[in-house]
Amino acid sequence: MTSIDVFSYNVPAESDFGYSQAIRSGELIHVSGQLSFDGAGQFLYADDFAAQLKQTYANMDRVLDHYGATRNQIVSQTLYVVNLRQNATATAEGNLAYFGNHRPASTVVGITDLTLPGQVIEISFVIDTKLPA
Repeated sequence: MTSIDVFSYNVPAESDFGYSQAIRSGELIHVSGQLSFDGAGQFLYADDFAAQLKQTYANMDRVLDHYGATRNQIVSQTLYVVNLRQNATATAEGNLAYFGNHRPASTVVGITDLTLPGQVIEISFVIDTKLPA
């Protein structure tokens, strides 16, 4: 029997919406959309794209750290960006800074709205733990 390895921040949204931040399936880890919140689950930096992107990447690192994984093991990501045309350059620059020479598969979706008022970025991703760290 396979056990389920689930990672949660234990913030209200997880129980309110019925999800976990990440779940391991064999060697793959599927990570829910990360956004700009602190350790207590408080949303930060409403309408500030650069600050939200930086905090979102920090939260991605928290998930990676939990599983003992690295950015080089991220195989795909989906970015949801409010006002994509306005934020395209910052999105690209942030992505290049975060990943360096690593190039995961990536989809960027321009959207009109996200869950929280003032939320302008959310990133979900998949980690393959078989890849070299």
